[in-house]
Amino acid sequence: MHFQAGSVGRLMPGVEARVEPVPGIDLGGLGGGRLHVSGPDIVAGHLKADAPGLLQPPEGGRHDTGDIVTTDEAGFVTIRGRAERFAEIGGEMVSLPAVEGYASRAWPGHQHAVVTRPDSRKGEQLVLFTTRRDADAPSLQAWGRANGVTELMPPRDIRVTDAPPVLGTGKPDYVAMGRIACATAVGPDVNEAARMA
Repeated sequence: MHFQAGSVGRLMPGVEARVEPVPGIDLGGLGGGRLHVSGPDIVAGHLKADAPGLLQPPEGGRHDTGDIVTTDEAGFVTIRGRAERFAEIGGEMVSLPAVEGYASRAWPGHQHAVVTRPDSRKGEQLVLFTTRRDADAPSLQAWGRANGVTELMPPRDIRVTDAPPVLGTGKPDYVAMGRIACATAVGPDVNEAARMA
């Protein structure tokens, strides 16, 4: 009944939403932010390892979806990304899917996945896993400069692999890649590291 291409529709009756702005995430003037929801059909709480058997309700009675969304005048909600798929680098928020998109434009026909690892100077550092055999940071940075990409976006840590780790669903296993990125030095044998992770 309430369909709009590209959106996830409108909120169900009885569901209330609060959209909290996220500093540093620019949605191109569309407003929006991180979606929190409450209502009769929202999860009553979670069972967590720190308190087995205790149902812990959402903070403030609202469930944090982790989705970064915008809502239009008609109430249609569009998911713009996931909070965990953003990195804070030098005080700026960077979209990891956007970085993957830049890598795909620079090196089409190859698989690319981006994760982060801690960085003592800038907070986080981007790590690109790619199947492009001759991929290197200077080439990607040069492509970025030529195509108007900000200096923060191109990863300086690039890991060449036969195929990035995937889940049983076939989706990228960002958790496994994050472990590999944090546990190994720049430029490891990613295929061997993946087998060990």
